[in-house]
Amino acid sequence: MAYTELNQDLRTTIQRNLAGFEHLAIDGPGLRRAAVAITITATADGPPAVLLTRRPARMGRHAGQYALPGGRVDDGETLEEAARRELEEELGVALAAGAVIGRLDDYPTRSGFSITPFVLWGGRDLELTPAADEVAKVFHIPLDELDSDALPHFEEGEQGGHPVLYSMLPTLGHSMYSPTASVLYQFREVALRGLSTRVAHYDQPRFAWK
Repeated sequence: MAYTELNQDLRTTIQRNLAGFEHLAIDGPGLRRAAVAITITATADGPPAVLLTRRPARMGRHAGQYALPGGRVDDGETLEEAARRELEEELGVALAAGAVIGRLDDYPTRSGFSITPFVLWGGRDLELTPAADEVAKVFHIPLDELDSDALPHFEEGEQGGHPVLYSMLPTLGHSMYSPTASVLYQFREVALRGLSTRVAHYDQPRFAWK
């Protein structure tokens, strides 16, 4: 399927697929809660895409890595509220609760977080004002790239454990590794293809552990 138009039919399909998916919550001792936003949008002359960032090289944690807007949950807020707040803080995009059209499985990271991904419908021509201390660059990743049968790729995990999932995306010109690669792969499988693929077992490369 080619994704050429950001329209109501696309939103309905994605929302229906997410509604039919039974997400898994993963919590436990030592896991801190975090949330990320998978925001569907399009530029004036571009195809439907999701927003992805690259972290500044000088950041203390996850420096230079590709990431979805997101972060840890503050006291007194819900996971969904955290995802929307982080999207506004990092990219200047304020979306109402009604923009949230579904969620995916929690993903436990080697750095000690359980990440909950939320899918948001951003609409066309979002005005982005990236926070320089958190975002070095913003990418619009076309849905067609995520839906490619050439994805994903795998590397051997640490000490022969679970494989590391990664993706080569033309828009980036580089490999994007888990956890972000696993989250976006599940988004492809569930939201775009209507499947129930799980990804929490895929490992992350050692550079993403801190």
